[in-house]
Amino acid sequence: MSMSGLPEAPQPVRAPQRLTVPGCPLAVEAMPPERPGLPPALFVHGLGGSSQNWTLLMDRLAGDVDGHALDLPGFGQSPPPDDGDLSVTAHMWAVVDYLELSGRGPVHLFGNSLGGAVATRLAALRPDLVRTLTLVSPALPEVPPQTSALPTALLAVPGVPALFGRLTDGRPAEQQTEALLNLCYGDPGTIDAQRRAEMAAEYRRRMALPYSMDVLVRSARGIVRAYTERGPQALWRQAEQVTAPVLLVYGLRDKLVSYRMARRSSQAFRDSRLMVLPEAGHVAMMEYPELVAGAFRELVAGTAVAAEPSGPAPAEPTVAGLP
Repeated sequence: MSMSGLPEAPQPVRAPQRLTVPGCPLAVEAMPPERPGLPPALFVHGLGGSSQNWTLLMDRLAGDVDGHALDLPGFGQSPPPDDGDLSVTAHMWAVVDYLELSGRGPVHLFGNSLGGAVATRLAALRPDLVRTLTLVSPALPEVPPQTSALPTALLAVPGVPALFGRLTDGRPAEQQTEALLNLCYGDPGTIDAQRRAEMAAEYRRRMALPYSMDVLVRSARGIVRAYTERGPQALWRQAEQVTAPVLLVYGLRDKLVSYRMARRSSQAFRDSRLMVLPEAGHVAMMEYPELVAGAFRELVAGTAVAAEPSGPAPAEPTVAGLP
């Protein structure tokens, strides 16, 4: 889903790049920085998303970072991996391979939803590749999930995707896109008619790909498996191992990741700041890019101050907007 909420998304100036990592060529969108020498950043989208989900935020941060956003294997312009593995760990290693082959690490790492789980695992296992970590509604284990997230979880159940395909067959792309917007946005009414038409066209293109539903199903199953992992591979345990400074962003209107998880996240990540946006849904970086960009700048500024030997001690994690 190439979705943006308010102003029309600026388009990256450079053509999409391709970097072949083991088993899959990855498509990467770059937003030219406003000046040379800015630190690198990497943006990782969620389930059903693409690099375009980050365009608004990348534009707001063009004066702060040299931003690249990749399409995970099977999404956007990236084909599925040769081995068909679309688990959280496999997605993570694709991102690691990209960082190592491109030589861009360590980066300011951003992740939304599935991309948040991928980024959390990467930051825990490869701290050398991460400067800071910004997570927007990360898909960390929530048991039981909120009711509105169950249809997405059901994609992992054998037989359900085929039933879903039969139920939606013949429905106009505009209707199916509208359903996705209602699921992901806190207020879909902020999206104008032109953007809705663009989103419907992208949805139509995506669903015409022969592997689109299979990629969604395999990735959904990967999330479910990650939710059930125990021991060192447990995502919450890995969150506790992250040493990079972390910005957590949650929306009170999120229908996929409950804001209840905000408090647990702020306690799990040892060096974290928390921002809760009352009107945002699942894609706050698309709905409120200015606010997310501002919070990221504060994170970086706070990290720089804390790094000074004579500077003040790091602030305790802050919780804003929780009832």
